[in-house]
Amino acid sequence: MATDQTRAVSGDTPEDPEDLLPDESVLSLDEYLDMHAAVGHRTRYEILYRLVHGGEMSPKELEAALDIDDSTLHYHLNKLVDVGLVEKRQRTERGQDGLYTYYRATVFGSVTLTDGVDELIRGEQAFEEMYDSSYDGTTE
Repeated sequence: MATDQTRAVSGDTPEDPEDLLPDESVLSLDEYLDMHAAVGHRTRYEILYRLVHGGEMSPKELEAALDIDDSTLHYHLNKLVDVGLVEKRQRTERGQDGLYTYYRATVFGSVTLTDGVDELIRGEQAFEEMYDSSYDGTTE
């Protein structure tokens, strides 16, 4: 959905946020927003955090790490898979019968977490003055 970009909100920022997407964008703006909304739930954030920083995990490993029940875990995993932040893989283990399921963060999941919420958390220290109501603008 291209619009006239001659009138920018500020600087090089287009008036319509959809115009931020490349012409051949893999995802729509709504899909990007769905990814961010999914990470906005604490349980889904914690699942994604573990997968990004700990690597591929089975549902049992995630249940134990997060101390949540199976149905709650699968509900949140399905949400993360649906929006493309996590992928589900099935494989057979050597010497074992049947398929085992593992989850891992996608590239979108990793970027959404590390350049999104994690970056905001890390940035809080840099903006301490803005949060400190006693800060008077002078340096000591």
